[in-house]
Amino acid sequence: MASTPMDVDEPSLSTIAPALNITRTLGVNVPPTTKVKDVVAKFRPTKLFPRDDVKDVNPQPYILSIDFDDPGELCMTSESDETIQIYNVKEGRHDKTLLSKKYGVKLAKFTHSQGGIIYASTKQNDAIRYLATGDNSFIRYFEGHEAVVTNLALHPGSDNFVSCSLDNTVRLWNLGTKQWTAKLLLQNPTLAAWDPSGTIFAIGCPGTASILLYDYRNYEKGPFTIIDVLRVWQPAEPEHAFKGWTALHFSNNGKHILLGCQNGGHLLLDAFDGSLKAVLKRSVGGRAKRLAPGETEGGNAESSGDCCFSPDGRFVLGGGNMDLAVWDTQSSPNEKGVLEPEYLLGDRRETAVVEYNPRFNMLTTADQELLFWLPDNQN
Repeated sequence: MASTPMDVDEPSLSTIAPALNITRTLGVNVPPTTKVKDVVAKFRPTKLFPRDDVKDVNPQPYILSIDFDDPGELCMTSESDETIQIYNVKEGRHDKTLLSKKYGVKLAKFTHSQGGIIYASTKQNDAIRYLATGDNSFIRYFEGHEAVVTNLALHPGSDNFVSCSLDNTVRLWNLGTKQWTAKLLLQNPTLAAWDPSGTIFAIGCPGTASILLYDYRNYEKGPFTIIDVLRVWQPAEPEHAFKGWTALHFSNNGKHILLGCQNGGHLLLDAFDGSLKAVLKRSVGGRAKRLAPGETEGGNAESSGDCCFSPDGRFVLGGGNMDLAVWDTQSSPNEKGVLEPEYLLGDRRETAVVEYNPRFNMLTTADQELLFWLPDNQN
């Protein structure tokens, strides 16, 4: 299929963002994939990536999302100055800048094919764009949403993905065609996630304080489970159930669902029956000043999520206005169902976006600058 030239309002993209000719061979500087429990307390900030090209811009752009490619060797950010930044993990360096000045960019995700990216627009229309970074051209536009896209979730093993929008729809797509394959009419769907097998997808709807679980093979029959988040919060803090939802994740071991919340703590839920396993709170530090997806008050920019699971599913890592919190899901909560962090990893910067590399013991955090973390094996 013919490609559509990338929208660029600079004289020449080739001088700014040449093709991603990156050797995908892991270097010796990447730590071995030892068990997470043996290294999680040893993570230290290792490499900070300031944006020298915007050092005179005030305010500095915000990092909106972070993603890793399937081999775990590339890290990508989407940023509020309408750029995509690519970083080489194995060499710990910035690699490329891609521009989307005409339509804006957020929620950038690697596809499973090498060099493929999808991302949501922030200007002019609400299309999702499929970019081939090899020649910096658009392969396809996914059009249909009539309001802001709040979340993109790529299927773990195929070329399908789910999008949520403020037009009160969830749409299912296949990268091979521009037409959506299914449309679900829901109230205020803002978050989506796939289980590790790719047979179930979850939709978070803060407007109704519910998480809907669908069988991907029979989604037309409606959700097979509805998790009532309001019931989970009651009687202690029901006011937190309807707003401030920042992230939705399944653990890779399939046992838990994580609902990131700006107020009252993150919720660790049983993936099978939706029951509350623990409220993940931290007594030290507050939340980062970011907008929850779909909200317009309470922060200075959106974020793809301030918490995530470790690849083994045991630990949850969460940001805030200071230090990186690590909760051990195998620990027992107190009598109120609250679980405090097992570790606080020292860093005084604000952390609004958190992602753990799915292939290696390496993680990234960000607010206005990207930070790589590696285990300090000398301690």
